[in-house]
Amino acid sequence: MELILLTDIKTLGKKGDRVTVKDGYGRNLISKKQAALATAKAMNDLKLQKAHEEKQAEERLQSAQELAGKLAGLSITVKVKVGKDGKVFGSVSSKEIAEACKKQLNLDVDKKKLVLPEPIKETGKTVVPLKLHPQVTAELTVKVEAE
Repeated sequence: MELILLTDIKTLGKKGDRVTVKDGYGRNLISKKQAALATAKAMNDLKLQKAHEEKQAEERLQSAQELAGKLAGLSITVKVKVGKDGKVFGSVSSKEIAEACKKQLNLDVDKKKLVLPEPIKETGKTVVPLKLHPQVTAELTVKVEAE
């Protein structure tokens, strides 16, 4: 029996693969909605779905590259409370950096895309990488100043 997998199945293959299985196993997969019969219509639908997914992936890559181009060379300023010795009370987190981007640059940056190995705990300039897409990484300069 020829089937098209609708989900990843560890022993058979990935979603969208065309596989040949025994009839009983095939009926079981179909009843669990893990596979569909490999008819001409189903094959055409699969081809159209893959083309649509590729187009969406290309659009996401383009938008990430555009955002990286906008962020190139830009910097933001974050003001924090500082003690007598110049020590920062607390730290600057990715949430505060994302809010500063929204206020100062009018750019929506997801705080989860900011790659901070550890929170910023001192005044001065820090370059923060942003993982916008698996293939696109941008850098943003963050200036931490005393209030």
